[in-house]
Amino acid sequence: MTIRHHLNDDLLLDYAAGRLSEGWSLAIACHLAMCPQCREQLALAEATAGAMLEELTPVEGPADSWETLKSRLAVTPEPAPRPVSRPASATLPEPLRSYLGGDLDAIKWRNLGNAKQVLIKTGDKTTQARLLCIAAGKPVPEHSHGGRELTVVLKGSFHDEVDRFGPGDIEDADGSLTHQPVADDHEDCICLAITDAPLKFSSRLLRLVQPMLGI
Repeated sequence: MTIRHHLNDDLLLDYAAGRLSEGWSLAIACHLAMCPQCREQLALAEATAGAMLEELTPVEGPADSWETLKSRLAVTPEPAPRPVSRPASATLPEPLRSYLGGDLDAIKWRNLGNAKQVLIKTGDKTTQARLLCIAAGKPVPEHSHGGRELTVVLKGSFHDEVDRFGPGDIEDADGSLTHQPVADDHEDCICLAITDAPLKFSSRLLRLVQPMLGI
């Protein structure tokens, strides 16, 4: 497996610092589970941040800093998903299998024409996570984006106006991109997609039924 599309530095640094919401963190954790190169970059980013903290000169904080800290400790934050090794028999990486309750055989898909999907429940109100399966050789409808979309290929591959994306690749799209992903002919393409706004379909009919489809 050769991964050609990696995390950009900003995403990797925000993930290392815990600044990303759960949906984005899920996509990045799945890419990291499949990409040794980005895992090495993450380790370097975390080590660099740790070294920088050790070199900071302590300064006196506000008088109420201890009370503020105690109130923050009383709230248990949702931990960012971390990449975990994948058993040889599994198609989906962790932490995605835990979100779905198992591997592909545990999924109840909803048909969407040339594709099918399952919505993934997270505690994140700012993003929508979904697992998509695009039928081999078939396109999904042409669309642009109302916000950002991260797509991680888990199995199979697709191509669009940008490039070809295979297992482990991640595509980072925004409102400047209008594309029509097409699954390659040899097998269905399964990918994780995270969005922070509804897609903008070129088809007027799809725009009318979009709320019912959950896309």
